[in-house]
Amino acid sequence: MNSPKVCVVGAGCSGITAIKSLLDSGITKITCYEQNDQLGGNWVYTAGEGHSSVCETTHIISSKTLSQYSDFPMPEDYPDYPSHIQVLAYFNAYADHFDLRSYIKFNSTIRQVKKLENDKWRVDVDGASSEDYDYILVASGHHSVPRHPALPGNFTGTYMHSHSYKNNRPFQDKRVLVIGAGNSGCDCAVECSRVAQSVDISLRRAHYIIPKFFLGKPTDTFNDDMRFIPEFIAEPLRKLSLRIQIGKYENYGLITPDFPITKDHPTLNSELLYKIRHGKVTPRKGIKSIEEKTVTFADGHQAEYDVIIAATGYKISTPFFDSDFLDYSEADRVPLYLRMFHPIHKNLLFIGLVQPQGAVWPLSEAQSMLAAMYIKGQYNLPADMVKASEADADEIDKQFLKKKRHTIEVHYHDYLRTLQKEVKKVSRNSISHKLPSDVSS
Repeated sequence: MNSPKVCVVGAGCSGITAIKSLLDSGITKITCYEQNDQLGGNWVYTAGEGHSSVCETTHIISSKTLSQYSDFPMPEDYPDYPSHIQVLAYFNAYADHFDLRSYIKFNSTIRQVKKLENDKWRVDVDGASSEDYDYILVASGHHSVPRHPALPGNFTGTYMHSHSYKNNRPFQDKRVLVIGAGNSGCDCAVECSRVAQSVDISLRRAHYIIPKFFLGKPTDTFNDDMRFIPEFIAEPLRKLSLRIQIGKYENYGLITPDFPITKDHPTLNSELLYKIRHGKVTPRKGIKSIEEKTVTFADGHQAEYDVIIAATGYKISTPFFDSDFLDYSEADRVPLYLRMFHPIHKNLLFIGLVQPQGAVWPLSEAQSMLAAMYIKGQYNLPADMVKASEADADEIDKQFLKKKRHTIEVHYHDYLRTLQKEVKKVSRNSISHKLPSDVSS
């Protein structure tokens, strides 16, 4: 049997671990196409607008011990929450340690990926000849194409998406309104409040805004300790710990959520609540209407703004596929088996197309290991892939609020254990590097 030829799309955190897992399985006919001139994907900071959405002050929101690859720990001198500079250095060190660069073609933008009649894939790359592959691993991320809100009116000030936010200097002495209280929205509000005349943050609904530390430990490590506790006990403990830390959300002008913490993608931010209580950031209701620079909110309050920053998330983007072949950009459901295998095209896999309540990199690593086993013919898919994929999408609908931001949401530990169980079905000797940390538990 000829060795399979594999195309990996993107050399970010998911793409590089995909390359490594394929190599560990003895698969060497690998080409990874990366549109930038370096690896790292979303973690390559640029001062101007580009593919990356990180800003000058970005730090990860999952702690380093729960973010690192299983066989390549982050340096001991890294802080609990490393900066984007440190994260990028870590990815480069990982690639160098496992000699992955020779499989990456930089400055290579894929123009089109097309399925051929012989079940292969033809990949057209700008400035290069076409290549045919047996498998496509899409590892290009999902934080590059902004999702813009439908503003109710004509705003005559400066409008931008948080994807374009790079630092707070342009907002000196400005009146700023941030739309959205996810991680990006809270970061933008906090950073702008250091220099702006005023900063308001508009929330249409309740959010859990959670400090990054509890009892002197990163919050996600506290939750990690609770993962073997039954959920009917764990959920009240989470809410009690949050009440001890911050008191009532109403004390900050916010609404206390009426749903479990695990039903929504969490916002990890230790500064927003501090800024609110110091009068540097003011919460507002959802927007009712806009007339020039005047914004009217749902409770009737009006205010004028020079800048609106929409921190309203991203669309899933696969521009290299024809839209009538595959397009998840406006999808309410993304039915993939185990969040990675396409139900129809068995040689099309997605690595890292998940939004975890935790770090994506260990999940991408586990996905990549399973993908390598599958490509080697060591792992079998269900007979009815459509049914299995729809069942996975049904689980997302059950476990999370019905929002666009949750179409690919997963619980970090539950999903990792699911992948690990599938990996365990294959002999441990079939792949050389050790399994992600939870496997042995």
